[in-house]
Formats: sequence, structure tokens, C-alpha cells
Amino acid sequence: MTNPTQTSSSKERVLIFDTTLRDGEQCPGATMTFEEKLEVAEALDAMGVDIIEAGFPIASEGDFEAVSEIARRLKRATVAGLARAISADIARAGEAVRHAVKPRIHTFVSTSPIHLEHQMRKSQEDVLQIITATVTQARNLVEDVEWSGMDATRTPIDYLCRAVETAIKAGATTINLPDTVGYATPDEYRAMFKAVRERVPNADKAIFSAHCHNDLGLAVANSLAAIEGGVRQVECTINGIGERAGNAALEEIVMALRVRGDVMPYDTGIDATQLMRVSKAVSSACSFPVQYNKAIVGRNAFAHESGIHQDGMLKNNTTYEIMTPASVGVTKTSLVMGKHSGRAAFRSKLKEMGYELGDNQLEDAFTRFKALADRKKHVYDEDIEALVDENIATANDRIKLESLTVIAGTRGPQRATMKLDVEGRSVTEEVEGNGPIDAIFNAIKAIVPHEAGLELYDVHAVTEGTDAQAEVTVRLSHDGSSVTGRGADPDTLVASAKAYLVALNKLIARGGRLHAQAAE
Repeated sequence: MTNPTQTSSSKERVLIFDTTLRDGEQCPGATMTFEEKLEVAEALDAMGVDIIEAGFPIASEGDFEAVSEIARRLKRATVAGLARAISADIARAGEAVRHAVKPRIHTFVSTSPIHLEHQMRKSQEDVLQIITATVTQARNLVEDVEWSGMDATRTPIDYLCRAVETAIKAGATTINLPDTVGYATPDEYRAMFKAVRERVPNADKAIFSAHCHNDLGLAVANSLAAIEGGVRQVECTINGIGERAGNAALEEIVMALRVRGDVMPYDTGIDATQLMRVSKAVSSACSFPVQYNKAIVGRNAFAHESGIHQDGMLKNNTTYEIMTPASVGVTKTSLVMGKHSGRAAFRSKLKEMGYELGDNQLEDAFTRFKALADRKKHVYDEDIEALVDENIATANDRIKLESLTVIAGTRGPQRATMKLDVEGRSVTEEVEGNGPIDAIFNAIKAIVPHEAGLELYDVHAVTEGTDAQAEVTVRLSHDGSSVTGRGADPDTLVASAKAYLVALNKLIARGGRLHAQAAE
């Protein structure tokens, strides 16, 4: 079998394993719809990701269907399905990925004393038998099997080596030793991989992989250290999303290897010019905003406000930029848009920002842009980004805001009069509340009865000035799951209604009970 980590260049190849659709989606509130998963998967494939972990097939029927459809559609990347070390999980994962051009089953079991005693209640010998049985089962279904020792960084090295040797002997072609709880330091993680690769007799028959969580902010540093320790596959997510503090960020790993190729001579197959576009696609699908100072894809990653920095940039951009904006798909210039701008200029601006809209979407976005330009003195890139992201998110919503009037002030009671389009039928309600926001949300509940609870309500200004657009984030929970919605508008109250409706539409799209209530 050809080693996929060998390249024709002088640099060794590091495979990029993206788990945005699996580990990333496990982040509370980051659940994606079926269509959003397909869109993200195709974007990852186009960008050059080697392995895409499409989901956890046995977790739900929706996850199984998404993994199956992604496996059918993608023509280049390996498609992996996650499975616990349980026979039913492995069978379900095998069924989900069987149509992929390059299918993979990724199975895992705990190895640390903490997990074995308190979670699995199994002995070390029991786990070794489980590894043999489940990896063998997976290998009988597909040729490409990845095995993970969960909580590897807190596992005694002697037992970890035994587990790895057992997994490879049973047929595992990739060995993942994750820092599951984000506990390791770079030196420890590098040393662990070196020790395992030196001590396990059949280590040369598998590719080793790193999977790091960011609980101590060391996920990317640990991933890079693992590469130095012999790892040739790195598991990561777009924007670093994931459980708890998240995972190692794909864009940071890719650009660290590219910019510092002098000390880390490794290649990835990623087209870095698509990083910003894919980052925005994931942020929009999850309704998770990217922090402004996020490395590589944050809004301020290539922004310079300090006078000293601006002076240096005007003379030579290398004074304060170690990579060009274009190298990650960011445009350095900012075209100022206003109410006199035409469709051609608007379309060009959107393309420059990484958006490709259909004719109907473009027309709707342009209409809303013109309305915004009439209300704001200056329209910034961030205003357009918020407007288009909201337009894309609400294009297929079953419940849409038609009009809203709110009476507020010191005298009270605050009152909201709202008209919603509920699946093509206009419904109007006037409701009081303990404040204008409460009145708005009560009005929505009056029109669309539901039991979803409000977990988060957050407001911030997209741009500067008193006429800045407000961007509101609302998180709703229902039956143990959470969804997040974002809405933007110069009127904070309108933005609040939009954000609530985006989240509510996600819940309705997910379950029959809410949908039935809305239809009534």
C-alpha cells in the first residue's frame, strides 16, 4: 500500500483530518441541519481536506443519513464515520460510509485508568480483548480503519503501547492518540508519540494521528509538537469549534506549517486561499461568531489601528504582517458601499468577500442592502457580511417576520405588535411583556406556541457609531438540544426578533412536534 504521507517534494506530507461535522457539531448550540452539513462537507472537500469525519452514524437517524449522503457525494476525500467499540456502532458506521470512494471507520475506546475505573468499569485485559474484536470487525467491513485510545495522554505508557500494538495487529491502519481532555503540554505529547513509535514492534504499519482539545489553550501547539514526534495525521476543526474549549483549529495548523516551513518542513494538501470562505460557511451554519482577534480568520487578523503599525504598513506590509491576506482568502482593500451603489458593484463586493449567491438570493440581499444604506451613513464590510449571512440563514424559513411595532418607555406596560408569515399565512398578535424584548418574545410565542427555553440573549454592535447595526444572538433549548440564531439590524429590537426566529426555525426544522404547533 502506498504511503499517503510521502510527497514528491523534499517536505513530508501531513494529512488533515477534519472533524468539524462530528466533534465540532458536539459543541453546545452548534448543531447543523442536513443541508448545512452537506454544504460544509463539499467546501472541505474542495479545499483539499484529506479525511472528513462526517458524523456519528449510530447517534441518530439524521446523523446516519447525513454521513451516508456525504459518502455518496464526495469524490476525493476519505469519508469517516465514528463508532464506539461496540459491535452495533461499527456495523452502523460501516453501512453509512459504504458508498464512499474512500470509506473509513473510526472506532475508539478508553485506555486511561480514570476512564476504565469510573466510566467503563473494565480491566486493562478486558479492553485489549475489546480492541481486538472491534477493530477486526471494522477491518472486515472496510480496508481503512482508524483506532483511537481515548484519554491517551493520561494512560500509562506501557499499557498504551500494548493497546496500540493490539489495534495494529487487528488491522488498524491509523492510530490516533488523543489529548481528550486538553491536559498535555507540547513536550509531553511529543515524547509520548516518540516513545510509542519506538517501543511498539509493528508501529511502522500504521500512520499516527493527533487529536487535541483546547482546555488549556495548547491544542495547536500540541498538534505541531506531535508532528515533530512522528505524527503524520492531524485532527482538527474549522474555527477550532468543538466540545468544551474546542479543538485544534485547522486554519492555524495549516498556516503555521506554511509560514514556518523553515523549522517545520511539512506540507498539507489544503488550498489556504479558501480558508476564510470555509470559516464563514461554518460560522454561518453553526451560528457561532468567530472572535474578532481569532488567528488567521478573525475580523482583526489583518487589521491595523495603531499609528505606528499603520506607518509601517504603508512603507512595507512585511513590517507587521507575516502572511498576506490573500494567502488565506482575505481581501486587503475595503470598498465603501452606500445607497448609490448598483447591483454590479454589490455583486462584485460579495464575490470579493467570498460569497456566491444565486440570482434570487442576490436580489433579496441587494434590496435589504439598499434599505440599510438609506438608514446608515456608512456601510462597512461587516454590515454587509451580517446582512448576507442573515439572508442565507433565513432563505428557507417557515416562519418569517413581516412587521414589528414596539411601545416602550418608563410608563409601561411595554407592548409588541407583530405580524409573522407562518408557512404562507399572515398572523398578527399584540402582546405585553416585562420590557420590550420580553414583549417581542411573548408575541412570537403567542403566534407559534412552543416550549423552547431561552438559554442566551446577547447583543453587540457590528460596527462603530450610533447608527451601527446591532447583532443579536439567541440560544433556545428544547428536549435536551440547543440551537443558536443570529439577527442583525440597525434596530436592536428588530434584530432581537430576527435572531429568535432564526433559532426557532432551526428547532422547527429539526422536530415534528414544534412543526405541528406552528402549522396549527
